[in-house]
Amino acid sequence: MPSGCSIRALWIINNQDTVVFSRRFPVVEKQWCSAYKTENENTGLDLPRLPTDQQISDSFTRRKRREGSTRGYGIRVAQSTKGSDSWVDDPITRHIISLCLTEEDDDDDDERNILWPIALHTKALYSILVLPLVEPKEMKDYVKLCRRSDCGPAVGEDLSLSSLLLNISSITGAFMVAHAFGDIISGDTVEPEVVVSASPSVGGLFDSLTGSIGISSRAKPVAAPVASSNPSGAAITGATASDAPKAGSRLLDRDLLRNFIATAMPFGTPLDLSLSNISAMKANGFSSADPPPQELKQPAWKPYLYKGKQRLLFTIHETVSAAMYDRDEIPDNVSVAGQINCRAELEGLPDVSFPLAGLSTAHIEAISFHPCAQVPAHGIDKQNIVFQPPLGNFVLMRYQAGCGLGPPVKGFYQLSMVSEDEGAFLFKVHLMEGYKAPLSMEFCTITMPFPRRRIVAFDGTPSAGTVLTTEHSVEWRILGSGRSLSGKSLEATFPGTIKFSPLQSRRKGDGDDEESEDESAENVVNVEDFLVQKMNKDLPAAELEEPFCWQAYDYAKVSFKIVGASVSRMSIDTKSVNIYPTTKSPVEFSAQVTSGDYILWNTLGKAPSAAVV
Repeated sequence: MPSGCSIRALWIINNQDTVVFSRRFPVVEKQWCSAYKTENENTGLDLPRLPTDQQISDSFTRRKRREGSTRGYGIRVAQSTKGSDSWVDDPITRHIISLCLTEEDDDDDDERNILWPIALHTKALYSILVLPLVEPKEMKDYVKLCRRSDCGPAVGEDLSLSSLLLNISSITGAFMVAHAFGDIISGDTVEPEVVVSASPSVGGLFDSLTGSIGISSRAKPVAAPVASSNPSGAAITGATASDAPKAGSRLLDRDLLRNFIATAMPFGTPLDLSLSNISAMKANGFSSADPPPQELKQPAWKPYLYKGKQRLLFTIHETVSAAMYDRDEIPDNVSVAGQINCRAELEGLPDVSFPLAGLSTAHIEAISFHPCAQVPAHGIDKQNIVFQPPLGNFVLMRYQAGCGLGPPVKGFYQLSMVSEDEGAFLFKVHLMEGYKAPLSMEFCTITMPFPRRRIVAFDGTPSAGTVLTTEHSVEWRILGSGRSLSGKSLEATFPGTIKFSPLQSRRKGDGDDEESEDESAENVVNVEDFLVQKMNKDLPAAELEEPFCWQAYDYAKVSFKIVGASVSRMSIDTKSVNIYPTTKSPVEFSAQVTSGDYILWNTLGKAPSAAVV
């Protein structure tokens, strides 16, 4: 069986569990059938066939009912049944699922009745299921995992779901296909952001389409121009370069999906999953006016050659996530997810190379590269990257790292309920401690959400910033628009009180309510624990689809943006960037940092935390 990634079939299921789009690839299915016959030539087993759309719909519905939700439990629970995904006892089964094609009371020990591995991606009320081509032996190994009686992978055991998936190269490709379809369905096809400085426009069709809204010019395809009614204009300082078609939420466009499949993954093999490239090829076609040199092979990710003023742009975009507890027994956790976005407006098919330094100081935990990149040499603190850039904006590299400069926002949040409907809170935060220029925080807000309580009164004055309240939240704007923090730190406090509307108590039977409340008061030594217990009694049930449900705890969420450099200390030296064949092209570098799930948990309340083993 050929290596790489090939897709046997894919299905798109709506929130009514109905298959609204499907595609099977006979060429890949023929490869599967051939491999299955070779593996089972002496068993006399019938050849399994791909299920119909109705069978997929029924199997998906049964799995949701058996696993409790679309993604499932991910771990073995009391409701888990032998042969189900949760029986394997691995959280990855929330994303790589199996479907049993028979009824629950039928004998499904035969791997012919199981469809696996299926990459599951949910987006915009749809579930995208992608079935990649795998070896029949790998399918049999998974069936064994589903049938064993022990829970979780055994210590020292060779066969585990993680080791099995690591050896299947098509899993990554299946998820790439699923995410590409999810972005098309939802209209979320915005390309990665590349921040550029002011520069003259190169003109042309794309300038006329985007100049009026402040987007810099794109790599111009070699194609005949098309008239446009929009006025042209030049790029502005701090603009972002993006080529992807913008589209909002819309109904499922089956013709668009079919055209995407025909171009992006003909015969089931993914080639180029960039919608912007495919849209450009469909709109402009190809021209023989300026073909590439005969000795150079034009890659699939660059269907057109750029013509115009040359430059090379890099932007590091990092997202900081944190769980701040301010407790001795629970350590704070801060992590950085970063990516290097690139835009290469270079003529021809040049190779770009540069050394990526600072890997040890950035504490890189994981790293991955765009298919166009090669990493021929690497060391403990240095990696040389060589790549032949595609058109438009693209993500050259993704990484997970530690926050080398420390948390950009430190502090604590305390909320104490003095009665059922009234509480006192206190914030004390320190912004940009230890951060120096050119790092600059453009804005910072802290929000206290109360999704299950309605705020009727609020009182409090912060030492810095302003406060905005709604029915279900309090927002503290420490740094607003027009005010930034650079080269210094800021310490701010925010004490206050908050009052909620009374809870509507549930009706009880003819039992003794007062007596039961008195018993609870006697059993709870801490008065605050008693108040929390009494309030939770009347609160509506929280949605527990996720393992840690934020609505079940008190927390504050921090939002901010930092520009000037990365917080992981990852950087690119523009003087070390080489372009071959040599050309005089300016190289620009920028960096920005935004907050992800940056949470301040209530120090005086309960909070979820990961157990250290």
